Amino acid sequence: MSKLSFSEHPASVGETYFEHMGVATGFGLRMIAGGLACLVHGLLPFAFTSTGSRTVLKLHDRMVAHRTRAAHARADASTDAPGAVSA
Repeated sequence: MSKLSFSEHPASVGETYFEHMGVATGFGLRMIAGGLACLVHGLLPFAFTSTGSRTVLKLHDRMVAHRTRAAHARADASTDAPGAVSA
């Protein structure tokens, strides 16, 4: 392991350790809230009829959008590198 595990994964998604901690914490809290809504919905079928699925869709969309932005940023950084040939 050449890098500390604390920085390897965050760097792979284009984030610092603290940025990744914030994003992961936000995702986790939203997942907990969505999960609690699902538990209540299981007991009271008329309550929170779409909260769980909406939560999953929003988190998925946010993750895919971030992944796309990070990939573009890495591509832009590699073309801006010294010696890189631009089109």
